[in-house]
Amino acid sequence: MKDGPHAVDIHVGKTIRIKRLMRKVSQTELGDRVGVTFQQIQKYEKGANRVSASMLVEIAGALDVDVRTFFEDVSTANDNPTPSDEFVVSRDGVLLNAAFLSIKNEAVRKKIVKLVQAIAGMEQLDDAE
Repeated sequence: MKDGPHAVDIHVGKTIRIKRLMRKVSQTELGDRVGVTFQQIQKYEKGANRVSASMLVEIAGALDVDVRTFFEDVSTANDNPTPSDEFVVSRDGVLLNAAFLSIKNEAVRKKIVKLVQAIAGMEQLDDAE
């Protein structure tokens, strides 16, 4: 038997966290909506506890997402997330991403990326994307 949570459970949990944070819903509020404690939501988000199919449907409804959302890119889930993977699902990562995506002007978004790269001391990437 394998030690620790399964990669799919971790992926589903991270996706729950991302969707919850993007909708500005606390763990307590989500728990209240689906009838579990915030501690249980924490365990789901960490992949420590598996989310049953019926609970996943409840969570999807509470977050107003399609249940299939939790399985997008599941084939790319792995047991060794990189630091950038961890940042993407962190509170700061989710909030930064949501704020950035809310900027409608593409030129402004590109300038922000260049600014952050300059601050970080990174070389500019080619504009050929």
